[in-house]
Amino acid sequence: MNDTGKRVSGSRRKRFEAVHKWAATATAVLALAISLYNFTQLQRKPRIDVALPHLVRIEQGKFVILYIQPTLSTRFKTEKVEVISDVRLKLHPTGSITSSKRPDFYWRENSAWGYEPSSGGLTYRWAGDPAPFVVSQDKPQQPTIAFEADGWNFQPGRYEGSLQLHRSGRNPLVKKFCLVISKEVIDKFRTDQRSYQFFRNDVPRSIFPNKAPGCYEFFPFSSFS
Repeated sequence: MNDTGKRVSGSRRKRFEAVHKWAATATAVLALAISLYNFTQLQRKPRIDVALPHLVRIEQGKFVILYIQPTLSTRFKTEKVEVISDVRLKLHPTGSITSSKRPDFYWRENSAWGYEPSSGGLTYRWAGDPAPFVVSQDKPQQPTIAFEADGWNFQPGRYEGSLQLHRSGRNPLVKKFCLVISKEVIDKFRTDQRSYQFFRNDVPRSIFPNKAPGCYEFFPFSSFS
């Protein structure tokens, strides 16, 4: 090989080595960036999604108890968890009953419902005291919470409500809803021997033409008693 050929071969080898070093450096930088991104994602606080159920149960006598089962979950993988320190229920009357007394609900306990084959009804049992709970991607929560208001009863009318989930060092998560109480269900509370009544927010208007959109309303057709 003459001198010209040697110079060309050496020049190609140098270019190849330079490109190889550049590619290796770029790959290392990209891997570092991906690692830093993954680390950052794992260290961030989880974003909690809260969904309200389509059905709530209410009983009324000397006091009112409202049973609600929200779903709390997060779609993002993170090493950190969210701690729900307290859950509160707010309800205030609107329209013609705006000036009536507002209830003061407190978190009474967590509960669970079970099916009783012999009676075809539901059985109620205590499931836990009111206490902070953890939400993470691999540990979504769906507690059935019993809220109690003493010295107060529903009147017929519309109520605006909110479920407030309090977190340490962050603003509470708030889910709003509406509830319509009819004279029919007030009479049910007085005369029906069942301990609770069903309210749904997803009944089609083909069944209840006068239903308020999105509101929980009395649902008399439950198969459970």
